[in-house]
Amino acid sequence: MATDDIREKAPAATVEAGPSVQLPTGFGNFMAQAWTDAATGVEHLSITSPVRPAAEPLVRLHSECLTGDVFASYRCDCGEQLEQALALIGEQGGTVLYLRGQEGRGIGLANKMRAYALQEAGADTVEANEQLGLPVDARDYSAAAAILRAMGIGAIRLLSNNPAKSVTLAALGIEVVEMVTAEVPFREQNRRYLETKRDRMDHRLAVLQTTPVQQS
Repeated sequence: MATDDIREKAPAATVEAGPSVQLPTGFGNFMAQAWTDAATGVEHLSITSPVRPAAEPLVRLHSECLTGDVFASYRCDCGEQLEQALALIGEQGGTVLYLRGQEGRGIGLANKMRAYALQEAGADTVEANEQLGLPVDARDYSAAAAILRAMGIGAIRLLSNNPAKSVTLAALGIEVVEMVTAEVPFREQNRRYLETKRDRMDHRLAVLQTTPVQQS
């Protein structure tokens, strides 16, 4: 899809900011701020490092993943990517935008469990969504772009393996000056998931050429 086509379809979002508060973590000391999408009521969170970046800030758009982020599931790489993002941004400066309401690439938690069941029966992550009659990726980044603008950020280094995010952000008025890899060591439990993202969703995943992490 061309950038102009995305721009025509991407709705403008309005966000309401909450207070900025200190958030000390095992990855460093951050400032956290809640943002509410005025149209949908969905609440998001920015986690920002006090470190002044040398160039454009490093930004991770992290889609909520209860199984990976909270329960450390090995079916995906989400939880480990979140930890990687917090560590890198703590060192280099920048922001993690934790985007809620995007479970399962936007299909919701219950449908994600249904998709998992289909994957256990042989479908890949794309086929499972299609068999459920759901979009392969239903995420909307208009609120993320609105949050970045409200924070005074117009150009970023994007921490992601997904080039489509860069194209979408550009259509929403956020310049991506560099794509920074968000690869983490893969596991046998998420090998097929990552191979499908690489082969069918154009994610940049050179890590699959290395040796998988063994489960302890």
